[in-house]
Formats: sequence, structure tokens, C-alpha cells
Amino acid sequence: GRDGNTEIYVMRSEGTDVVRLTNNSALEGRAAWSPDGSRMAFHAYRDGNADIYVIDADGMSETQLTHDPAKDRFPMWSPDGRRIGFTSDRNGDDEIYIITADGTGLVRLTNSAGLDVLDSWRR
Repeated sequence: GRDGNTEIYVMRSEGTDVVRLTNNSALEGRAAWSPDGSRMAFHAYRDGNADIYVIDADGMSETQLTHDPAKDRFPMWSPDGRRIGFTSDRNGDDEIYIITADGTGLVRLTNSAGLDVLDSWRR
């Protein structure tokens, strides 16, 4: 961020109208826009671990989706905007999980050695 801390900002494509969406001392990153552009998912290292958050495009409403002592990172929206895929090491290895955009319905998709990261969705 502009103060030396990692924050999430939005702006117009020409670089004007810069708006700071987050404001805390946590490391935040890997922001992903919802398909309709109304929300953004990101991971943040708050409370000593990474969790997945969703914030409205205007920064007015933020929701923490995951609440696990593991590292939940790299969120990506489904094409229909109803689910978010992410990587978590909650079972000892980095696997891909899916959760609904309201934070319910957690499902593990992979179970393999190594780092699994969701790169894209297919309809």
C-alpha cells in the first residue's frame, strides 16, 4: 500500500479514482473479481493465518468466508458467481476446496501430493 502495508485498492483503468478497500495491518492479496463485478474475493493473513474474504466493490461490506487455522489462499470465483475455489493446507497438504459465496458448503476437490491451485473453471 501507499503507507508500506499491503492493502487492496480499486481504480479506473486509466488510474484515476483510486479507492482503498481494506485498511489493516494484515498481508492481503490474490484478489479476484466476481463475474458480475460486484464483489472481490481475496486472502488475508489476519490472526496469524490466511483466510478467504469477500468484499463489496465499494468496500462497504466485508465477509470472512473461512475460519480455519490453516492457510486458505488463492481464491477464484466460479463462472456463475455462486462458488469460490481456493487452496488450503487444512489437511496437511495444499488441496483445492470449493465453498459457496456465503461461506457454506465447503467441499474438498483434490487429494494429491504437492501444491494444488485452481487455475481456471470449466462450465
